[in-house]
Amino acid sequence: MPRIPRATCQGVAMSFLAGYVDTVGFVALFGLFTAHVTGNFVLIGSELANPSHGVLIKFLAFPAFIGSVILTRMAVIWLERSNKPVLPYVLMLQLLFLLAFMVLGQSIAPVGVADARATTALLAGMFGAAAMGVQNAAARLILPQSAPSTVMTGNVTQLVIDVVDIVRGAADQSVRQRCVKFFWPIVAFGVGAVSGAFAYRYALFLALLLPAAILVAMIWTEYPGRKSGAATSSTL
Repeated sequence: MPRIPRATCQGVAMSFLAGYVDTVGFVALFGLFTAHVTGNFVLIGSELANPSHGVLIKFLAFPAFIGSVILTRMAVIWLERSNKPVLPYVLMLQLLFLLAFMVLGQSIAPVGVADARATTALLAGMFGAAAMGVQNAAARLILPQSAPSTVMTGNVTQLVIDVVDIVRGAADQSVRQRCVKFFWPIVAFGVGAVSGAFAYRYALFLALLLPAAILVAMIWTEYPGRKSGAATSSTL
């Protein structure tokens, strides 16, 4: 059986996580998109024209998202200069923000209309956006070989273009490989979105334990001490 490339596994895991967390945030916090800012632009415009209870949390998600991207960039620079492994520590940062999102949200769950401007609800949304800001930055800085994991528009566009070229017989092997690269993250994001919706229905914010477990597994896989220990054992 051919071995699945590490980049593909990482892309699938992170895409599932993004779809899952984004949906939990949307369902739980008045339509908040934690994984990408485009949807929040649209919703802010809509709510400014037709005022409702959920606009403040979307406004506050922007500085949280931007701040986490800045923090991630600075952390990557420091880790690289210190010759430390970058990915596991950045994933730890994302895990920290995600757990804060879960704990704060669960403390007031289910979040009702009366809680829309409550400090805890606003902080929960900001930590959720911060967690996904870290993932967006990591995709650019650390995992450029993987397909984008948080926004599927570009992935779907590229996949359709490549499929058209394959069907008309104008695709080489690199195009076929790119199809695989983009196809599975799209599927994983969709599965994550559906799973997140049902998980929140039954577990509220504790549903975020699943993406937290995914991050823990990825950290364990990438942790340098584990790798060196495995390498030492293999030589004995």
